[in-house]
Amino acid sequence: MSDLASQTCEACRADAIKLTPDEIHAHLKEVDNWRVDTVENVPQLVKVFTFKNYVQATAFANKLCEVAEQNEHHPSALIEWGKVTVCWWSHKIKGLHHNDFVMAAKTDLL
Repeated sequence: MSDLASQTCEACRADAIKLTPDEIHAHLKEVDNWRVDTVENVPQLVKVFTFKNYVQATAFANKLCEVAEQNEHHPSALIEWGKVTVCWWSHKIKGLHHNDFVMAAKTDLL
C-alpha cells in the first residue's frame, strides 16, 4: 500500500484538473483491487467489499460515512446482504482527482 491513506483531501473546485489516463493508471497500482468504471461518461473508482452478513456490511458502511465526513469527500455506496459497493469520483469535475485515490486507500484501511 502506498502512502495515499495518510494523505488528506484538498478542496476540489469546479476548475480542478482531472487526472489523465496515465495518471489514473499509475494511481491504480497504489490501491488494492480498485477498478475504473465509466458511468454516464464519468470515470469512477469502484470496489466491492464482501462480508459475512448484512450487519457487518452496514457497520462497514457506517465507518465509511465517518471517514467521508472527516475528509469532506463522499462516495456512492450500495449496501446489500454481505457486500458494499463503493464508488469514488469527484462530482465537481465529473472525473477522477487525486482525492479519489486518497479516499480509496482510506477505504481499504477500514
